[in-house]
Amino acid sequence: MNFAPESDSSPQLDPQDGADRPLSDRPWDELRDLVSGGDPDNLESFFDSLPSGEIARAISRLDEEDQTTLMQSLSPEVAAGLIEEVSDIQAADLIERLPADDAAAIFNELESDQQADLLVELSQDNAEAILAAMDPEEASQARQLAGYEPETGGGLMITEYLRYTTEQSVQDVLDDLRANAEEYADYDVQYAYVVSDSGTLQGVLRLRDLLLSRGKRPIAELMIRQPHAVRVEDSLDHLAQFFDRHHFFGVPVVESDNRLVGVIRKSDVEEALAGRADVYSMELQGIIGGEELRTMPVWTRSSRRLAWLAANVVLNLVAVSVIAVYEDTLAAVISLAVFLPLISDMGGNAGVQAIAVSIRELSLGLLKPHELLWVAMKEASVGVINGIALGLLVGIAGWLWQQNAWLGLVVGGAMAINTVIAVIAGGLMPLVLKRFGADPALAAGPLLTTVTDMSGFFLVLSFATAMLSWLVP
Repeated sequence: MNFAPESDSSPQLDPQDGADRPLSDRPWDELRDLVSGGDPDNLESFFDSLPSGEIARAISRLDEEDQTTLMQSLSPEVAAGLIEEVSDIQAADLIERLPADDAAAIFNELESDQQADLLVELSQDNAEAILAAMDPEEASQARQLAGYEPETGGGLMITEYLRYTTEQSVQDVLDDLRANAEEYADYDVQYAYVVSDSGTLQGVLRLRDLLLSRGKRPIAELMIRQPHAVRVEDSLDHLAQFFDRHHFFGVPVVESDNRLVGVIRKSDVEEALAGRADVYSMELQGIIGGEELRTMPVWTRSSRRLAWLAANVVLNLVAVSVIAVYEDTLAAVISLAVFLPLISDMGGNAGVQAIAVSIRELSLGLLKPHELLWVAMKEASVGVINGIALGLLVGIAGWLWQQNAWLGLVVGGAMAINTVIAVIAGGLMPLVLKRFGADPALAAGPLLTTVTDMSGFFLVLSFATAMLSWLVP
């Protein structure tokens, strides 16, 4: 269910529809008052009036007690609509505070893939309590889907689809569609899938062909035989490549024996790719676990950040130890202190670009962890060009500032070489970490910072030491 006013699927509400209500800068204040009032119709009207992006923000600003009261005040269908509007981690928090029966009623209204995603986020005890209170068939499907790896065909598929056997006729299918119109109204129906008595995939049936055919005609004569399919174990990268090659709305998912078990929609694959990119981005910036919301417990947020920051302190102490070795040189040419952070930071920036490209290519299956030499050569060519350009800029700046061409040569040369080192190291680190089973997105950043700091400091100070007589008047 989508509560955005522009959506055709917004709930139809009996009282005022709220479409003309002016939006507040603090919608959670109004929501808090409505929760206190306990009128579900007014609550539904309020959510119907909010832009979709504001719903999660408004709910997140309520305290836990009001959030629980809100979910219990709404019908299971509308509460499920709210769950669809928030992130999985927010949804899990909302669900876990509800009694198992209330949570199960909401779960029964969610699509199968959403049920599986939420079960993974819940504690085991809460998940089992909710499954026990759910409709047995729904619970069985949810348990099965939750057992697949999240970024696979099984983990991303839905089990709500139209399925018929080869023995059925066009009229049989039409009768079934009419008899179950209310249930099928929530399906994303583009095709029906035809299976054998044992459940193996036989073909795909276009609804247009169905509607234009005689009632007594067997659907086996209309179906598209040997249709494309993916397997439950196929990775997200494989699925992305499949939908890049084939512009389908969805594709059937089969077990190893070709038994049909679900359908994957292209939109779900795109959403999973975007979610993975967000996790990588957060991990690159030092958020352990790849996701953090300010509504999380403060100790959880603190520990996730501190683990990464503490490791960085240790690595940076190693890097700055290089300065201690060249303390006399730095004291003699104090102007070098201005360029040290610039050269190390620019090296880090260049390296992060290379890290991002390697992680992206690894995720798309375009790069394998053993292709170190190929990556090093590709990055070296970029590093040389960018290094020369940046080195000239920094060198000219140093020369003009101190009117000393030798200073310009020292800092410019250090910048150029450090840039080459940084991009090669940045390109290779995700591959090396991947081979050793470490998370490239999480570990590459701190290691790269240490490498670029050490190499940058060493290059500047060692060059300056060698040319000290020209640098000091």
